[in-house]
Amino acid sequence: MVRVTIEWFEHLIEKYGKDYPRRTEIKSFDTIIAAKVVDANEKLYIDRQGGFIGTGLKKAEFVQNCSDLDDVIIFYKNGKYKVIKIADKIFVGKGVLHLQVFKKNDKRTIYNVIYRDGTEGYYYIKRFNVTSVTKDRDYDLTRGTKGSKVVYFTANPNGEAETVKITLDVDPDKKRQNIFLERSFSDIMIKGRAANGNLLTKKSIHRISLKNHGHSTLGGRKVWFDPDVNRINYEEHGRFLGEFNDHDSILVILPGGEYYQSTFDAANHYEDNIERIEKFEADKVWTAVVYDADNQGYPYLKRFLMEPSKRHQNFASENPNSRLVLLTDETYPLIRLTYGGVDASRGTEDIDAEQFVGVKGFKAKGKRLTTWHVEKIEELEPTRRPEPTDTTGNESENDNKARETERKENLDPDAGKSQQQVIDEITGQLRLFDDESK
Repeated sequence: MVRVTIEWFEHLIEKYGKDYPRRTEIKSFDTIIAAKVVDANEKLYIDRQGGFIGTGLKKAEFVQNCSDLDDVIIFYKNGKYKVIKIADKIFVGKGVLHLQVFKKNDKRTIYNVIYRDGTEGYYYIKRFNVTSVTKDRDYDLTRGTKGSKVVYFTANPNGEAETVKITLDVDPDKKRQNIFLERSFSDIMIKGRAANGNLLTKKSIHRISLKNHGHSTLGGRKVWFDPDVNRINYEEHGRFLGEFNDHDSILVILPGGEYYQSTFDAANHYEDNIERIEKFEADKVWTAVVYDADNQGYPYLKRFLMEPSKRHQNFASENPNSRLVLLTDETYPLIRLTYGGVDASRGTEDIDAEQFVGVKGFKAKGKRLTTWHVEKIEELEPTRRPEPTDTTGNESENDNKARETERKENLDPDAGKSQQQVIDEITGQLRLFDDESK
């Protein structure tokens, strides 16, 4: 029976196979965790006044997109925190400081915290991550003293470390006093969630303000793209896209010359018809050959930069009848035209794209290649390559730019004020010369 069945099946394939092409696709399979691939088609809300969170509180404060399989981590002003399951509506109590979708084993989300130990104790500063917890169990990020309170808190998805300015309370018994402290979280080591933290000050704090946003202290995040589920991941599944830092993004190119940028969030879901997906490089020059429907269908060659855009753009043509036939990111691309039809006698022509046309905007039409009938357009192996460059200098230059940006980004609310002016504002007193000037 086995032999007869096999022969009958082979007969069916031979007789009818060409009329019924395969519609399924064979792909490699891997262990897929449902929570990682399910669409984030729900929205998480919080009702701070009522003390509820959930996906069903449509009129409450929006937090972020989520799925019904996600967990949520909740931090309270008293330093307590816990992880619970997302629900339509669940009571979590008042005094919520921060909440977000919890990702197990996430070592890159770093929490920067300043808290006071007890009602009149010292202030401590700490950085920590939360990689695993027991659901519905209360934890404490402070030393556990009764009356402790979190006075500063940020959640940083890529380990960013900002600089804060601490303004101390004024001591009326001291004529000369320094009421300002500055502290960068980059100077604080990342430790376990149970660590007490470093002593910040023994004096009473009046306020804490952000002076400038920080940069990641964890280095770049390595990202992979898994074509089997059309998602990116950090677990080395699929094709490696590169190492991404804070402001990096992903370039997605679709058929017909359509492209857009996206973040490197693992919750992103991408189209099935992706032509190319890679790390976006603003200074990368692209070369394309387009049959332009607006110009009698002649082939045009253009060289351009992909302009940053989260919206879908088209570098080929706005005319849907135009046709993209070639796209390359080679530095010195070599294009071969093979003539055909009545012009077949002309044979082939090789064109150095870099010398043929200059770099313009991605919406420019480019330069017409020929008016003769073309049978085929193909890319050849380049005859020249760019000279290797020393990346050490570039890295140093990038570091300098980052430091310069951080230096200029001064968010200090007291900028331009003297210390005495700030003291007067805190105590509510006016200087004598201010009265005289009035």
